[in-house]
Amino acid sequence: MAAKTKKTAEKLVDQDKPQKTKLWLMYPPKLITNPVIWELGKKFPVTTNVRQASVTDEIGIVCLELEGKRSAIKEAIKWLEKNAIKVEPVEINVIES
Repeated sequence: MAAKTKKTAEKLVDQDKPQKTKLWLMYPPKLITNPVIWELGKKFPVTTNVRQASVTDEIGIVCLELEGKRSAIKEAIKWLEKNAIKVEPVEINVIES
C-alpha cells in the first residue's frame, strides 16, 4: 500500500514541476484578429513567449513557448483546442533570428 501512495505522490509532484513546452498553433481565419495568446496568459498560470509567427488573411501560424506547471500547460492546451486552434508539439528547434 505504501508503494502505491508513493507513486501517486510522485505523479502529483511531476504535475506541479515547472516545465517549458514549445507548440505550433494554427489559427482559423475567424480567430486571426483575436488576442488569443493574451487571453491564454490571463486565464492560466503560464508564461507565454512567441518564438515565431506568420499571419495572413487565411491562416495564422505561431510557434509558442509555454512555461509553467505541467497541469496548467495541459489545461491551456485543452482551452486552445476547444477554441478551434490546432495545437502540435514542436519537434525540432525553431531557428531564431
